[in-house]
Amino acid sequence: MNILDLQNLIFEKQKQFDTYYQELLSYNDKVNLTAILDKTDAYTKHFLDSILAIDEIPMNASLVDIGTGAGFPSLPIKIVRPDIKITMVDSLNKRVTFLNHICSKLKIKSENVHARAEDFAKTKRESFDVGVARAVAKLNTLCEYILPLVKVGGIMIAYKAGNIQEELQMSENAIKTLGGEVEKLINITLPNDYGERTLVIIRKVRPTDKKYPRGKNLPKLEPIM
Repeated sequence: MNILDLQNLIFEKQKQFDTYYQELLSYNDKVNLTAILDKTDAYTKHFLDSILAIDEIPMNASLVDIGTGAGFPSLPIKIVRPDIKITMVDSLNKRVTFLNHICSKLKIKSENVHARAEDFAKTKRESFDVGVARAVAKLNTLCEYILPLVKVGGIMIAYKAGNIQEELQMSENAIKTLGGEVEKLINITLPNDYGERTLVIIRKVRPTDKKYPRGKNLPKLEPIM
């Protein structure tokens, strides 16, 4: 889908997205969910940006979103693709409280989990068709959080900004070690000078060694190089 088609999808679900935006503003007074408060900015940088990957997600897929924050990208994806089953994971309980609230408001079914990614993986290894993350960490760290959760044959989608060639090179060993292969990069220009986005699509081709993800915040402190 091109950008115009994606914008039309958001327009078709205008009521739900307006409710999402208003609740985001309201809750932001109590919990720091986003620095993006302008409506046009939010619709582009949060909602449109989140659904850029919908063509890559199979029908009826199970999707896990690690470090989801206020629900990005998985909740906008669910709004425009109700066939997808989503699980949103965040380490801050206040954010999960917001997720429960907004899902109730939008009448959307989702599993919202308060947990660190490495703890969540202990019971949900290789359980999901798709794993996503947006603006959470460097790619090699993200891979250690997400690839253990993805089924062999499934995909990981990392949302990145701008030129990521150096980050990709630094992540080659991590991707291979964790059972993945880079399938493709999708470069997208957001409208009205909102910038460039790159979707990194990684296919899970082998099971991940059970020692990953490591605990004690090691995926961030000592990422696989």
